Amino acid sequence: MTSPDKTSPDKTSPDKNSPDKNSPDTTLPDMISPDMTSPVPAPPELAALRSPAAVRARCHLVLDHVLAGHSPHFTVEEGALGAVADYVAAVTRQDYPTLDIPYHSRWRHFDAGGLDRWGALAAGLTSTEPAERARIMIDLAVVSVLLDAGAGDAWRYHEEASGLTIGRSEGLAVASFNMFAAGVFSSDPTNPLRADAPALIRLDAGTLAAHFQVSEANPLVGLEGRVRLVNRLGAALAARPDLFGDGVFRPGHLYDALAPQARLGRLPAARILEALLDGLSVIWPSGVSVDGVALGDVGRHPAVTVPDRSNGIVPFHKLSQWLTYSLLEPFETAGLAVTELDALTALPEYRNGGLLVDLGLIVPRAPIDPAQKHAVSSELVVEWRALTVALMDRLADEVRGQLGLDASLFPLAKLLQGGTWTAGRRIAAERRPPAGPPPIAIDADGTVF
Repeated sequence: MTSPDKTSPDKTSPDKNSPDKNSPDTTLPDMISPDMTSPVPAPPELAALRSPAAVRARCHLVLDHVLAGHSPHFTVEEGALGAVADYVAAVTRQDYPTLDIPYHSRWRHFDAGGLDRWGALAAGLTSTEPAERARIMIDLAVVSVLLDAGAGDAWRYHEEASGLTIGRSEGLAVASFNMFAAGVFSSDPTNPLRADAPALIRLDAGTLAAHFQVSEANPLVGLEGRVRLVNRLGAALAARPDLFGDGVFRPGHLYDALAPQARLGRLPAARILEALLDGLSVIWPSGVSVDGVALGDVGRHPAVTVPDRSNGIVPFHKLSQWLTYSLLEPFETAGLAVTELDALTALPEYRNGGLLVDLGLIVPRAPIDPAQKHAVSSELVVEWRALTVALMDRLADEVRGQLGLDASLFPLAKLLQGGTWTAGRRIAAERRPPAGPPPIAIDADGTVF
């Protein structure tokens, strides 16, 4: 299936978001659910789970549980840490010989095939003020990241302009970038380079499938889940004018909400994540709720024992943290310095976690069939994800030693890019050629991994 013709009026040319092409349709569809318009206030113990500190602390509790021999699923072979560090350091030096490593973010994927797509688009924004440029970048990053769960092994995106055919995260990035550039996420045809609540709420599976070139021969994992996530994003934006509203509800207004909080032009990275979790925790269709409070991407594990309503809960916030990493550059573009990057954690996804399994740091107690899918909520997957977060903290120090860099020069955002994500993909391809699926398969709905 070829890329949709953006100028054709037939029904494969998606613009269901703007019924009248001559004027903006900014009315909000009736899709905002009660849990978004009147969210239940989170008590302190549950609100505390919306922080990277809680992710790190509770994942380390799971690591302690496994190291004590209490897990029926995994052991940790601590002696393998050095070998994993050697492998990651070698991959990092191969890809970045000068060790000039960018952040791990969605912006790397937009450059798939060596093409500077954002640079070409931004060339038309030279007269745009820095704050609006940041809003545009945030709009793009948010919708693209939320469409960035695992694509599956079969899906590919063909970009007509470049002639490239691209799969996995890079293909999803390029497909969503081209959707954004075409104005599909904007309800105003005179202002296409934005994502706003009316257009996001109206997005349907047919439109996304057309732009992502989905067909029986080119299946995409979790298509419906991705659409629901984008719809819920739009509804959440409209429900939080304090974070996302200024006449138009869009993710980019997060810049306006957070910029005044920067002291001397410095904004802590955790503040970005906490704002995202505050505003967007309600969007996750499969997220856990406790007493009506939406907690987002969390799991349950017996290693966490506390005497309150957060008992047994391990937060991850993978896509939210991936989004935070992807918002560093938009904020910096507007002149803010984002600080304390290592307050964020490693990303508990299958490339980082798969690396640790494939190189023998995380060891299954029984053989795991890589073709058998496990639920995201299963104790085995929750434990694997938590071990990934905790062990990546230890791995970071080892790799820094190998490369001769300290944490200020080589934060987790660069370890992931340098780094563990690429290393996880490479070792998977070596162990399970040719596609390189992860060693543990996840029954994903397009909203977590």
